Amino acid sequence: MGMIAHWVRVCQIAIFAVVLGASSAYAQQGNAGPAIGPETNLPLPRYVSLRASEANVRRGPSLSHRIDWVFQRQSMPLQVIAEYGHWRRVIDRDGQGGWVHYRMLSGARTVVIEEPNTVLRTRPEPGALENAVLETGVVARLGDCNPEWCRLTAGGYRGWARKAALWGVADAEIRD
Repeated sequence: MGMIAHWVRVCQIAIFAVVLGASSAYAQQGNAGPAIGPETNLPLPRYVSLRASEANVRRGPSLSHRIDWVFQRQSMPLQVIAEYGHWRRVIDRDGQGGWVHYRMLSGARTVVIEEPNTVLRTRPEPGALENAVLETGVVARLGDCNPEWCRLTAGGYRGWARKAALWGVADAEIRD
């Protein structure tokens, strides 16, 4: 192995050790509340959305790491679970993910409809009038949330949906 290849491998191992340490620190946080990201000072985990229409998902936090796949859905909600430099480790609603450059992400909040025929209602009440019915997989813009309902905008429609039907918002999250 050449000297340059050796140093590249040593750097990759060092980055992996730092990332592994950050991931295990996140796992050890347990019930003590959300961890704080070392780069942004924002809570971990937290939800974001995909800014670009395509984003490479890498095995590690650098351009030298292999691309495992490409996210291809702009505004798709993702959950940030770790940070390293300009890189964020994210997962999607299926628990799949990897490292994405922070410029590919947005703080704009979206959710994915998880339950078939999710009803958007005029008020956050089970008996309120229906505005629309959303299918599984629809991405909607997230607005206010109370303990059980969230206000959504999708396809020109607005209304309230049960929080339990959504992925991209925490169960206990309240938004005004």
